[in-house]
Amino acid sequence: MPRVVRSTIVDVPVDRLWAVLRDFNGHDSYHPIVAESAIERHHPSDKVGCVRRFTLVDGSELREQLLALSDLEMTYSYCLLDTPIPLFNYVAHIRLLPVTDGNRSFWHWEGRFTTPPGREDELARMVGDNVYAAGMEAVRRLPEIATGGI
Repeated sequence: MPRVVRSTIVDVPVDRLWAVLRDFNGHDSYHPIVAESAIERHHPSDKVGCVRRFTLVDGSELREQLLALSDLEMTYSYCLLDTPIPLFNYVAHIRLLPVTDGNRSFWHWEGRFTTPPGREDELARMVGDNVYAAGMEAVRRLPEIATGGI
């Protein structure tokens, strides 16, 4: 079972970064591979159990469900429900922590999943680079993050 982890330091206070990331349906406003996204059944995007249906820029559709969200701990977890990519039993966790040296943020993004035999390394690289690292870099470029330094 591949375990993919990416982490980074972002040069903004943790509350500011959490304000962007806690919106489970906000990834279409910054992530380069997400074209559009909507929460099914018009639920709020922070309601545990809500499902986001989104389209990638290549036209693929995915569905993910919010499993947990904690404003106190600045964490959330989600799982993939439907995807054309062979990622099975996919569960991911996002966690933010304050970095007191400079009032910055530590961002940890981790996922575990199973794949068809022999595709573990390929799909782990794809998730780590094209989803996690690309998303982190895109968030850094958001005006409220890029200009909101310390």
